[in-house]
Amino acid sequence: MNISDIDLLASYWTIAGETYPGAKSEISPFSLRERAEVASRVGWRGMGFVLDDMTHSIKSYGLPTVKSIFADNGIRHVELEFLVDWHLDGARRDASDRVFSEMLDIGSELSIKKIKLGGGVFEEGEPDLPRMRDAFAVICDRAAERNIDIVVEFLPFASINSIDRGLALVDGLDNTNGGLLVDTWHVARGGMSFDEIAKIPAGRLRAVELDDADEMIVGSLFNDSTHHRKLCGEGALDVPAFIQAILDVGYRGYWGVELISAELRKLPLAAAAQRAYETTMRQFEPVRFPAA
Repeated sequence: MNISDIDLLASYWTIAGETYPGAKSEISPFSLRERAEVASRVGWRGMGFVLDDMTHSIKSYGLPTVKSIFADNGIRHVELEFLVDWHLDGARRDASDRVFSEMLDIGSELSIKKIKLGGGVFEEGEPDLPRMRDAFAVICDRAAERNIDIVVEFLPFASINSIDRGLALVDGLDNTNGGLLVDTWHVARGGMSFDEIAKIPAGRLRAVELDDADEMIVGSLFNDSTHHRKLCGEGALDVPAFIQAILDVGYRGYWGVELISAELRKLPLAAAAQRAYETTMRQFEPVRFPAA
């Protein structure tokens, strides 16, 4: 294995332009075709989408054209986000179930590889792990029928907020398509060291996202996350060390790049895509790749 084997996926916010999590509209001002064509020219081999943006594109183009846009531009990895409230009861759980069913239907049509979810987002205190584990198992079983992985992002502003809690959620489950998404920002801002990544069994490390951060948190954690992430190598984090820890666990999949940045999203689409790609690829240069 070497650097030429690395496929990068532009997570949704990296090339979505002037929108961000929680914005009035999370739909990109750039069309799907514009984004896919630019991504392809730069070298990206995958793209991520929030559900609202994907459904908007399907309504605009139709499913057959969406498929052809990906195929024509060499976009071979596609993922959807971001499912919440899947472990609750009542109206919020009903809404979450409807969203998940829509994600599964779209995922089947577009051969989507992964669906991302958060565990107890904005919930404080200890998670109800037995309840969450049961709900997560059902989600994974439904997704397995469509050959889709379900990946949990442990967020510092959620009840599933660490590698240990993420492992407590997924360990022991009788499935092979459920696991953790490990993000550089989440690990660092959650107070963990990159050495802790070694705790994760290779089979449960199902997705990775790369990014960087300032030394100090800017405002709240959520504000820092949604407006102030840095291009890889332009912050205070040791991104190559993070990559090395991921490779050492045995991860061999594609690499997401999630740059949620007020500065980046003001750039023209081509400039944002180019800068994000080039700065990320440079982080692989000092890495020790495993033998083939």
